[in-house]
Amino acid sequence: MKLERILTGVIGFPIVAAILIWGNIYIIDTLFAIVAILSIHEYFAAFKNKAKPVTWLGYLCCSLIALVHIIPSEYVLTVIGAIIPVVILILFLQIIITNMKTTIVDACITFFGISYIALFILFLTLIMARDNGNLLIWYVLFSAWGTDTFAYIFGMKFGKHKFSQISPKKSVEGCIGGTISAVIIVLIYTWFINTNFEMDINYIYIAVAGMTLSLIGQIGDFAASTIKRYVEIKDFSNLFPGHGGMLDRIDSVIFIAPFAYFLLILI
Repeated sequence: MKLERILTGVIGFPIVAAILIWGNIYIIDTLFAIVAILSIHEYFAAFKNKAKPVTWLGYLCCSLIALVHIIPSEYVLTVIGAIIPVVILILFLQIIITNMKTTIVDACITFFGISYIALFILFLTLIMARDNGNLLIWYVLFSAWGTDTFAYIFGMKFGKHKFSQISPKKSVEGCIGGTISAVIIVLIYTWFINTNFEMDINYIYIAVAGMTLSLIGQIGDFAASTIKRYVEIKDFSNLFPGHGGMLDRIDSVIFIAPFAYFLLILI
């Protein structure tokens, strides 16, 4: 299992990195749309014994991520804000049209999935569209994956105090070690881009931002675990050998994304 995890990471990371570094914004938008579709598919499948989500609406919202930059940039946030009441309207129409065969529980689970997955992933595309977005996006990835990796290492070596029964393998020591490591990684990365790309990012600000994003990412990890515990599954799927499904891999990334967007616009 450990070998599978290593091989999946070794193969997958360079592909993701190449697309984010060299892909144009439309290719990247399409990539994020595909990621969102796979993730919401796993999310809906997880609830198959609990509810009947309105899957077509979830897939439609995720697909629209590929088109986000066709919208003039000054209207993007306005459109995002408009999506929420429109989705609620459609869900209630679905309930009415089906004479309540689609239930309010089905609608709530659908709306939560769209907000949690499609809307949060949308902020990754907004970060990429900013000036130097292909550099800024790595703050999200390093905060999430750096925390995950070193929380696992520190937890295995020093973990004695369990953090929560939601995820019994996680420890307080692992969470602290993951956050400290993530801050160090983003500081090193900041030095690298300040030196090589003529950026002028404040180290104190980015350290605080990195710590904040790391902690938010860990909440995102726990959030995904609460869903899995509720529906009684271990992983959302086996798409990535040793890593679980798409949503298992990006749970902390997507949770960080909207907070990172608003923190990074201050740089």
